[in-house]
Amino acid sequence: MSVPPKQFHLNAFLMGVGHHEAAWRHPRTEERRVLDVRHFQELGRIAERGKLDSVFFADGLAVGPRIKRNTLAVFEPVTLLSAIAAATEHVGLIATASTTYNEPFNLARKFASLDHISSGRAGWNIVTSGNEEEAFNFGFDAIPEHARRYERAQEFVDVAIQLWDSWESTAIVLDPEEGIFADPDKVHSIDYVGDRFRVRGPLNSPRSPQGRPLLVQAGSSESGKDFAARYAEAVFTAQRTLEEGQAFYRDLKSRLPKYGRSADELKVLPGLVPFIADTRAEALALEQEFTDLISPDYALRQLSSLLGVDLTEHALDAPLPPLPTESEIEGGKSRFTLVKELAEREELTVRQLIGKLGGGRGHRTFAGTPEDIADELQSWFENGAADGFNIMPPYLPGGLADFVDRVVPILQERGLFRTDYTATTLRGHYGLDPVESQFAHVETQVSA
Repeated sequence: MSVPPKQFHLNAFLMGVGHHEAAWRHPRTEERRVLDVRHFQELGRIAERGKLDSVFFADGLAVGPRIKRNTLAVFEPVTLLSAIAAATEHVGLIATASTTYNEPFNLARKFASLDHISSGRAGWNIVTSGNEEEAFNFGFDAIPEHARRYERAQEFVDVAIQLWDSWESTAIVLDPEEGIFADPDKVHSIDYVGDRFRVRGPLNSPRSPQGRPLLVQAGSSESGKDFAARYAEAVFTAQRTLEEGQAFYRDLKSRLPKYGRSADELKVLPGLVPFIADTRAEALALEQEFTDLISPDYALRQLSSLLGVDLTEHALDAPLPPLPTESEIEGGKSRFTLVKELAEREELTVRQLIGKLGGGRGHRTFAGTPEDIADELQSWFENGAADGFNIMPPYLPGGLADFVDRVVPILQERGLFRTDYTATTLRGHYGLDPVESQFAHVETQVSA
């Protein structure tokens, strides 16, 4: 029997009317659609038309930089994905949620609900929230220390997993004649007592179709990579060159055995912002149209947030000022280093740097024909830098539709991507096995 060719995974990272920070100003978008849930449901259907594994929404718990100049992410992701679930049948639904500014019980319940509502398509992008503006909204005077955030995240996820496992898969009886809803022998208190949380359980939501959501992570710092190796089943990452992508891929996969995991249990998906046109010249011209619409005062505030240094009065045509070391940064360490090294390697002025960051805040931007895009993805996949890709359309819905209708068919023709869904859950799309409750066959139970 012949072995089927290995195929890669595709996630659509969606944001407002496009990933480019000036997307809402470009004539290819309708800026008012950021307030319309039907816009996002349409995006879910487009992704499903392309047989994509999943769609994903990032989230921040504060108004973004320079509200005068940029659109907001209007909707809370789990709520928004519940609405998209009602308009789709197959595509996975991944929401970002913070372990620093939530409690495990509340969040475990939300994702269990999303998994029930979507019949097994929920995923959780786990973040620790490294933005100062977010800290100010939760009673802090500064960003909580990076190492402490990851310690809390580890305990948070341990508790959430136990809560999802607190109902065994066969706990629901639903026997109206006998008046039995659930088998109490299969519903378990977790009685968790740790440094930061005390949770009795069980969760007040029965075990969902996947048992637990797909666990996703995006931090690329040393702490972030160790956290991913321990928990994540998919990692969204920003790597700008094939060599950087290969190094990250090898590093992350090499950490898995420490946690008793194999390489196939974690999928690495680098981000890509594709500008697609009939010719390379047209694609580059399209990218330049978006770059020309960047508002420098917004971009400077955004860059200040990424680097943890106030650049709002810095000269646009000068290089970056001296920056602190990564060890001095309490926000996003890996993104800080990526931006710093990009500016140094290419000897960029601040104006040039904000132009390069406008498409994806550090993620790689690529302009070309549909064949060029397919070639680039194939090269990264076949050369050990990716298990799939986090596609970040610069404008929506057209940028996603172009990728689905013009690039995906080429990938399918080359045997690199599925031609139809073969699984019913998000875990199944990513080739992951179902998970059983850790409390199965444990005799402790809640009160009958």
